[in-house]
Amino acid sequence: MNASPPAAAPESHRTTPSSTPAAKALPGALRLRSWSLRLSPRGLAAGAAVAVLGLAVSLVALSVGEFTVPIPDIVAALFGEGPPAAELIVGRLRAPRVVTGLLVGAAFGLSGAILQSLTRNPLGSPDFIGFTAGASTGGIAAVVLGGTAWQIAGASLAGCVACALVVYALAFRRGVQGYRLILVGIGVGALLVSADWYMLTRANINDAATAGAWITGSLSGRGWEHAVPVAYALAVLLPVCAWLSRPLRMMEMGDDAARAAGIRVEPVRATAVAVGVLLCGVATAAAGPVIFVAMAAPQLARRITRSPGVTLLTSALTGATLLVGADLAAQRVFAPVQLPVGIMTAAIGGVYLVFLLRRERR
Repeated sequence: MNASPPAAAPESHRTTPSSTPAAKALPGALRLRSWSLRLSPRGLAAGAAVAVLGLAVSLVALSVGEFTVPIPDIVAALFGEGPPAAELIVGRLRAPRVVTGLLVGAAFGLSGAILQSLTRNPLGSPDFIGFTAGASTGGIAAVVLGGTAWQIAGASLAGCVACALVVYALAFRRGVQGYRLILVGIGVGALLVSADWYMLTRANINDAATAGAWITGSLSGRGWEHAVPVAYALAVLLPVCAWLSRPLRMMEMGDDAARAAGIRVEPVRATAVAVGVLLCGVATAAAGPVIFVAMAAPQLARRITRSPGVTLLTSALTGATLLVGADLAAQRVFAPVQLPVGIMTAAIGGVYLVFLLRRERR
């Protein structure tokens, strides 16, 4: 995930790869001609550990429920060789929900990591910048107007993109600074929340109940038709994230330092915002506006890897594990009542936000 082609230096200032600022910023990197790949033993170990934890949580989510399925039967059912009951429960009911949770969590984690890296602020996530609020407004509008599930998803994505365009345009002043992007996003997000509540008060009771359930964020009833679009989006956007990895790492040291290293700051920033918005919009369209995953996952990944900056791959793995784990807890902690996953992530994110604020105070 951290592979990217280095920026070309002017002819009169070309240096050897080992003497460039980018090379100094990437100790222990393996450089192959025009590509550089950061190989951090701790980062690789942390990413592998998070991936194993995510796999374990996913297996537990596939196993437990009203009917418990043994792990060997789960593995056999995934390959189409298990008992008929296990294939029905795992293949048609639980696997689509778990896979959707993994993909949506990875998309939220990547989106939050990109935007936090741009703003150099842990609050620079879609939840605070207003992008999630834009997706919520689009989805609620579609529900109130009687849209289908696909129309609600499309309106959610369109609302996220439209909100991002407005925030970026309002925050642009000889470029876009992180603190300005956050402040403008908070203001636009507050306006959109007001619009959401206005639409809910004007809607009939059935539409209001449906919209209220959607904006909470849930993986209940998710099928392969929800997972496949997110998988396609990640397949397209992951290479772009890999290309953005090095420029974003350089920009975390400041725009002037990035320009000195040959980074075209504004085009990179605009591309990164676009990728973060698309990831957030696609994830919200699939599962609703599940809050705090995009904020907490990059920060947890950063502390796990002890990286000086945001790590994209580990953030994606952490987001996937966090969302599936929160959904499992929402199903089992208060059983037989099953809570929407958005309620659980809000509780986890609220506790983590208090921890961050207390840490900053110290």
